[in-house]
Amino acid sequence: MVDNANTSSFSSFFLVGIPGLEVYHFWFGIPVCLLYALTLMGNGLIVLVIKEEPSLHQPMFFFLCMLAFDDVAMASTIAPRMLGIFWLAAHVIGFDTCVVQMYLIHTFSIIESALLVAMAYDRYVAICRPLHYATILTTPLVLKLGAVSAARGAIMVLPCPLLIKRLRYCTQSVIRHTYCEHMAVVKLACTDTYINRSYGIFVALSVIIMDFGLISMSYVKILQAVFRLSSKEARSKALGTCAAHICTVLFTYIPALFSFLTHRIGKRVPPSLHIIFASIYLLVPPTVNPLVYGVKTKQIRDRVVILFLRKKDKFSTH
Repeated sequence: MVDNANTSSFSSFFLVGIPGLEVYHFWFGIPVCLLYALTLMGNGLIVLVIKEEPSLHQPMFFFLCMLAFDDVAMASTIAPRMLGIFWLAAHVIGFDTCVVQMYLIHTFSIIESALLVAMAYDRYVAICRPLHYATILTTPLVLKLGAVSAARGAIMVLPCPLLIKRLRYCTQSVIRHTYCEHMAVVKLACTDTYINRSYGIFVALSVIIMDFGLISMSYVKILQAVFRLSSKEARSKALGTCAAHICTVLFTYIPALFSFLTHRIGKRVPPSLHIIFASIYLLVPPTVNPLVYGVKTKQIRDRVVILFLRKKDKFSTH
């Protein structure tokens, strides 16, 4: 029987980074720093363009702003800590800080997934019910969907740190990872972790299955509507409006699914490869999302060009 009052014999953990590749940590820090800088600049630019351009004050772009804020928050939760490990040998992280980081990482990940579902619904309404788009996707509904996305993530992940607090860590305080990931922390416990592991799997599978299922259903309806269009040009235009969202979905779910599977069934996958993919899963989508939407969405692309031309003209007049 475990004494719940004595939850842990450690006040801190030691984050290894990428085990077996410690000699290359400095070089790993360079792409991490670059990805983080691009995340801040790209998502900041997206928000600025949407804020400054009244014609972009539409549901699709409001969701994109929410996604940008979530991406910046998620990248900021792990990138500075990773750079501390790679460049400053700052491996020690407090127990409570580790639990908070774990909670935020998984919460922001679930919020991103929910926002992708909301954006898929936006595309479904725009293509399948275009005449009712303005009356269905009103600003209050968009704000409610954003609030529900945030609340779902916060509530679903909340039991994880509470359950971790009840565990004991007797001999192992070394986390072979670049950040405090749920299963990486749970595996260190010297008490029964069945509840923790079961709940972690339940959350991961329910989010992936439910969200990806809803996105897939939206696109089945979208494709049915698109192929009923008589004009080839109209079909191309309709699918073109979905291209950025499809790219974002693929960049988000494929690395996430790989990371989830290798943690549980990928016994032969080298730990270093798993950790690299787990880092890519959190760092690359926030960097790629603004680039994809900037390139694939004409309204944003045009406004970015105009914004930079204004800046250029402003500096040339001085």
